[in-house]
Amino acid sequence: MQAAVSKNMVESLSVPAFRVGYPILTDKLDALYEKVKPKGVTMTVLLAKAAAMALAQHPVVNASCRDGSSFTYNSSINIAVAVSIDGGLITPVLEQADKLDIYLLSQKWKELVKKARAKQLQPNEYNSGTFTLSNLGMFGVDRFDAILPPGQGAIMAVGASKPTVAADKDGFFSVKSKMMR
Repeated sequence: MQAAVSKNMVESLSVPAFRVGYPILTDKLDALYEKVKPKGVTMTVLLAKAAAMALAQHPVVNASCRDGSSFTYNSSINIAVAVSIDGGLITPVLEQADKLDIYLLSQKWKELVKKARAKQLQPNEYNSGTFTLSNLGMFGVDRFDAILPPGQGAIMAVGASKPTVAADKDGFFSVKSKMMR
């Protein structure tokens, strides 16, 4: 497992990359999460669904460049999500995440995580991602650089949502929840 992770890290160094990050207000996301959490929906699933919806509107972000000159525009939006197992990482894939509602996506996610931890994932369940989400917010991490998997064009690293003083458009201050991504 560690050798595979190391190989992917080395391969990712050959991909031209740039990193951007900015805070987003999450009060509405947090409120939605509180409504769907009792039904078994995790924050990771909400973030995967949000990413899928954004990729549907911006397909160039769902594309990849394999040899430095030819681009592949993916017809499916398959969100790979990093999962820690036995000191390594694997990225089970939520296939066609843009077409599933959050409850079906949540059910699929739970099945994939269970299979990943039991080392029972089939290759198409971890190597068909077109975009990756890495969420470390549940560990209190507020920002990090994620490693782009080979063959993909983008990855999103998400940190914890934390209370922050923010000014509104009129200059009034209040405490809002913010997340770095």
